[in-house]
Amino acid sequence: MSKAKSWLRIIIELVEVFFDSSQGNKRGRTWHQHVVPYEEGWAVRREGNKRITSKHQKQSIAIRKAKTLARKYKADVIIHRENGGIRDRISYDD
Repeated sequence: MSKAKSWLRIIIELVEVFFDSSQGNKRGRTWHQHVVPYEEGWAVRREGNKRITSKHQKQSIAIRKAKTLARKYKADVIIHRENGGIRDRISYDD
């Protein structure tokens, strides 16, 4: 009985270590909004996403949309230049 109990204890400890380590490595997704050049215009994309949230002809309209989303989720707006470099960052994290 003690041998079975010790094996059970080992398995439980291994499962606990696995779950603790997997949660520690997860980086929580952010709601930061990036305004990026896209085709002939501009797009808003959530940080970490490959798909875009919305497409716009003007950068100013894309910035307005990104600000609305960032305010809602208490995140940042990262505005990129046409060459991809970062032009500005606006924080709505209260």
